[in-house]
Amino acid sequence: MDRIKLGDYNRLKVVKKVDFGMYLDGGVEGEILLPSRYVPEGCKVGDELDVFIYLDQDERPIATTLKPLAKVGDFVCLEVAWVNDFGAFLNWGLMKDLFCPFREQKKRMERGQRYIVHVGVDDESYRMMASAKVEHYLCRDIPPYSHGDEVDLLVWQKTDLGFKVIVDNKYAGLVYDSQVFRPITTGDRMKGYIDKVRPDGKLDVTIQRTGRQATEDFSEVLLQYLKDNNGHCDLGDKSPSELIADRFKVSKKTFKKAVGDLYKRRVITIGDDGITLT
Repeated sequence: MDRIKLGDYNRLKVVKKVDFGMYLDGGVEGEILLPSRYVPEGCKVGDELDVFIYLDQDERPIATTLKPLAKVGDFVCLEVAWVNDFGAFLNWGLMKDLFCPFREQKKRMERGQRYIVHVGVDDESYRMMASAKVEHYLCRDIPPYSHGDEVDLLVWQKTDLGFKVIVDNKYAGLVYDSQVFRPITTGDRMKGYIDKVRPDGKLDVTIQRTGRQATEDFSEVLLQYLKDNNGHCDLGDKSPSELIADRFKVSKKTFKKAVGDLYKRRVITIGDDGITLT
């Protein structure tokens, strides 16, 4: 069999039952223990199990059926469980915390605080390790996206321009403040949409759909709002963008396009006091 993937999910066969668990066939790694607390009910020798492999306190491979918050290669926001003279230990949902040495910290991590890190395996020691130097692990190739593509976002950090985000667990992106119409914070995960791929490979991203799809989506939201509020909305084309963003979490541009769309469909009238269902 292929070498096991440390810090990842593996499908392994049960080869031996002991008082304290089951041993799994780890190939060149030898037999790997699955402690009793993680053995599924009815499990027997010969069964194949999907397990996560990491290192125990003695740096030996060990299996679990628990699902940690991340695997090797992932970017994730984790909380510091404790700190010692060598670094910080992050809670990632397993018995053994994930180590982040001082050399991989941008600033000294503090217990109880949350940080965006990359999960990897140290080439020299073959130990799992977290690094807060996230930019070193982002892909520098030109991303294969087009305008409007839907992507997964992890909010990385606040900047003067907006929020740095990690796109599809791989690329660097930026959501401008002008595109943010609801509170977001470091560690948030959400859907986003590609606005532009820059020549340097950086991505401009929005957290609302763009173009015609955005108009169609919000048109239905606005229509439902009118139905739920006696057929009337006191906001219109001339309303401040701040009021529109506060109530509907969209830009004034999107709001105006949706109003125009509903007007063309002859389902609303537009007046000085807002918009009304016909």
